[in-house]
Amino acid sequence: MKKVDVVGAVIINEEGKILCALRSSQMSLPGLWEFPGGKIEQGETPEQTLVREIREELECEIEVGEFIADDVYEYPSVAVRLITYFAKVTGGVPIPKEHERLEWVDRGELLKLEWAPADIPTIKKLMEV
Repeated sequence: MKKVDVVGAVIINEEGKILCALRSSQMSLPGLWEFPGGKIEQGETPEQTLVREIREELECEIEVGEFIADDVYEYPSVAVRLITYFAKVTGGVPIPKEHERLEWVDRGELLKLEWAPADIPTIKKLMEV
């Protein structure tokens, strides 16, 4: 089975809301929500990947904060290792270049969205806090 290491950003704004990204019809798992991020390239740390991916996907700058989770989810054809970190926007405003749309959601409302399975362990950890 193919294995992919990815990193996701749990971006929190001044009101304590979390940025959620809806996967577009051009992406795998269309119509499911995820934390923005992407594949870790060789030679990159997860934190470096997050800064690069958020710049590419959302056209804004972030500061990576503390580690949240490191979990593996096995889809039928690929095992995805998702490493997540808290982050905050330090420049610009997030714009959905690849995603269908973005929404700022209260932590207590996260489970009302239909999430990509790999993101669920992070959501469970967020609910514990």
